[in-house]
Amino acid sequence: MTDAILRAERISKTYPGTLALDHVDFQVRRGQVNVLIGENGAGKSTLAKILAGVEQPTQGRLALEGEAIRLRSPRDADRCGIGMIYQELSLFPNLSVAENIFMAREVTAGRLMVDHKAQERRARALLERLEQPIDPRTLAGELPLGQQQLVEIARALARDVRILIMDEPTSALSAAEINVLFGIIRELKSRGVSIVYISHRLEELLEIGDQIAVLRDGRLIAEAPAEAASLGWLVEKMTGRSTTAVTPRQRSQAAVELLKADSLSLRRADGRLALDGVSFTVHAGEILGIYGLMGAGRTELFESLIGVQPRARGAILLEGRRLEARSTAERIAAGLVLVPEDRQRAGLVPTLSVRQNITLMSLGRFARGIYLSPARETAGARRLAGELQIKASDLGQPVTSLSGGNQQKVVVAKCLLTCPKVLLMDEPTRGVDVAAKAEICQIMRRLASQGLGVVFASSELKEILAVADRVLVMSRGRITGEFQIDQASEEALVRAASAKPGREGGERANP
Repeated sequence: MTDAILRAERISKTYPGTLALDHVDFQVRRGQVNVLIGENGAGKSTLAKILAGVEQPTQGRLALEGEAIRLRSPRDADRCGIGMIYQELSLFPNLSVAENIFMAREVTAGRLMVDHKAQERRARALLERLEQPIDPRTLAGELPLGQQQLVEIARALARDVRILIMDEPTSALSAAEINVLFGIIRELKSRGVSIVYISHRLEELLEIGDQIAVLRDGRLIAEAPAEAASLGWLVEKMTGRSTTAVTPRQRSQAAVELLKADSLSLRRADGRLALDGVSFTVHAGEILGIYGLMGAGRTELFESLIGVQPRARGAILLEGRRLEARSTAERIAAGLVLVPEDRQRAGLVPTLSVRQNITLMSLGRFARGIYLSPARETAGARRLAGELQIKASDLGQPVTSLSGGNQQKVVVAKCLLTCPKVLLMDEPTRGVDVAAKAEICQIMRRLASQGLGVVFASSELKEILAVADRVLVMSRGRITGEFQIDQASEEALVRAASAKPGREGGERANP
């Protein structure tokens, strides 16, 4: 048994109206991957932020190498050799990749001047280590979400840390990129670096973890070596129930055609095609899954449908009528709405309350003349919060005070309040726990049973196969496979996602 390099002893954290952590003991073992799991709201991220100096405990103490320490800020943690990769991205979108990686740790020539060339060289080496051909001079805001996540990881690797905390580092990564990250974690372990690893992907915890600690409702419920744990044990300890797996639903027979996309194309600023002649249909009561690797074009497809990409070309028909509207607001009014992949930046306004976020796209429904009716707005928000079982003590509380799963439900509630005909959902279960994931999948099923068309993109094969009626597979901006769900398999989807599209757009398998 290796010794603990960092101990959290009897840690409690209280927010107004909430006990986030309740006398938690947690130890970070030297040179091991120390897994921290629990449902959304269990206290994982709060404990991680205390270990990283972002938050200070209400009660309890931290001990590093047996000596009591007090971390008043992330800079204090950095001096102690503790670094953190945050669940929500913290990049500066208007700065380059290299500038983000070395933010507050700039490489200087002399004392005053930043050596940009040296930073770019080091950044390129870090990105090559992650097997990412990203130009360090690229603005971070121009990168897709998955590559932004990898830049966050590169920023952490640039620091000489003894303890590295990873909060949901793989939530936006493909399977191949996760394998690269796991190789780096094993390399760090071999150098004696201790890892605190948080994830909702239970299978990867058992693969990479050495020790597992389970939080529930702010308390430490169980600890065990990873080799002694199983998926069933993890779920039971996290939730207090034997399983919360996503189970297959009764498949619906597709009915009236709601949405038709005909030859959608989108050219990037560099001239390359992000979408190349994409065509498909969605029917009332149907759940259409879209699977593909990073860069396949799934997010660009959704953005083109909702009007975020003005350069998109092609025809969009809603209930048989060509959608001529260009703006996002007009398309929402017509019956299309999108739950975006990045809920923090594109789905929520963090300075507003839960109620205000839910009603933000539907304020006209709650107006009397030129005045907004607070009573009608609150009633509308309360109805959706009840239907989606959003856990909030008060709809007036800041939306950022909710757990990740409940924040995602707020985004869904905001979209449903517009009364859509077709609901687009880009990675709707990214970064949420197993119970919240099951709830969101149940929401999709319920909406389809009410006659909506639901289109969702996911990088999780099991989720696609459990929820969808039909699956489209994308690769390099084209559809390379189409499967009725009873003819689909993980192997077939992966093969289609890895296919190089032909000149005519690839094969349609098992239509």
